[in-house]
Amino acid sequence: MFSQPQIYNISSQKLQDQLFFDYICSDMSNNYYWSEDWSESFYIELACAGFICTTYNSKDSLVLLPELQFNYAILDFKNLHISHKVKTLINKNDYIFCINTRFDEVLKKIDSKHKYNWLKDEYVELLKKLFRSNTQEKNFKIVSVEVICKNTDELISGEIGYIIGKTYTSLSGFSSKEKKYANYGNLQLVLLSKFLEKKGFIFWNLGHPHMEYKKRLGCEVYTREFFLKRWKEAVVLPMIYPYLI
Repeated sequence: MFSQPQIYNISSQKLQDQLFFDYICSDMSNNYYWSEDWSESFYIELACAGFICTTYNSKDSLVLLPELQFNYAILDFKNLHISHKVKTLINKNDYIFCINTRFDEVLKKIDSKHKYNWLKDEYVELLKKLFRSNTQEKNFKIVSVEVICKNTDELISGEIGYIIGKTYTSLSGFSSKEKKYANYGNLQLVLLSKFLEKKGFIFWNLGHPHMEYKKRLGCEVYTREFFLKRWKEAVVLPMIYPYLI
């Protein structure tokens, strides 16, 4: 069903095969895999193994597209860089930073702000199930991050991501394009970084390193091998769950 022969099927059974997993970790010619398994348990397995999942529209249906990236953008909080413009916004203090107060609205904003949005249909429903289920027991939790205007209660910027152990991974986000909210997307990133550091997270996984804003934020680029080494050590630690602040 998949038109790209180099993208192989992956399943829970394969993922639990250590020889298979060791092989794909060392295979630097492939990074994408596909699956029609939309179960909560399989998604968590993939995330814990270091995959970041998007989606792909095949001829027949939407499929899950787990990626074991070649490189990852990682932020160690000591490396956080705060621009002068963001410092000005912090001092302005006309916003509210929240966790998990507007999950559904963040999803809708992401869909409306992106011309091509891979976070849709079965994926959205899966995230909603994960958000509302007690996955905390599995050392995993879906979260939404929000920056809200104090005066208008408008959702200015936000993102969806997940916690595993003492790590946080970004999936997708948005920020308002209105001129009056310029740089509030960067403000959200800085506020989130400070929040994660305060709560005792070890590092923040921002996924693909090619976007310039990640470098400006202070991210370093990790190879798959180096990333997975740190990842395996951090995701098995007791989970930190950021309740509302």
